[in-house]
Amino acid sequence: MVEITRDLLRGRAEHNEKMLSNLEEVSLHQQNIKSMTGIQEYSKHLKIILLQNNLIDEIESCTKFKELEYLNLAVNNISTIKGLRRCESLRKLDFTLNFIDIENIKDSCEELDWNPMISELYMMGNPCLDWEDCKEYIVAMVPSINRLDGVE
Repeated sequence: MVEITRDLLRGRAEHNEKMLSNLEEVSLHQQNIKSMTGIQEYSKHLKIILLQNNLIDEIESCTKFKELEYLNLAVNNISTIKGLRRCESLRKLDFTLNFIDIENIKDSCEELDWNPMISELYMMGNPCLDWEDCKEYIVAMVPSINRLDGVE
């Protein structure tokens, strides 16, 4: 398993002259990362975090990202959306192909509703969508969402 370390982030900050203090975007996809722990330790000003195609099963270490606008956790092992309550600028989330089931959709929506800026959400390929009314439920529970799975 790969851990998020200062060296890993520096290696992915080539467009930022390997500076972490003002890093705004990081792409850590397909790295076999199991935990998000460590990411906010080194880069508190991230606006875009791309963590798709990893082994992450829990959203963690996001509570101090006041500037985070886009978080991509597609193709991971997420079963419940949580750990995002203090992400005041969060606008777009991608949870495509995770394991969010109908039993967890209420708690997940309640978590999302704490972020009034969220306007775009991707949930394609999650088991919760087997329930035919799931998308309507999500939109009703999180009124700020105006684009779900790419559809207005």
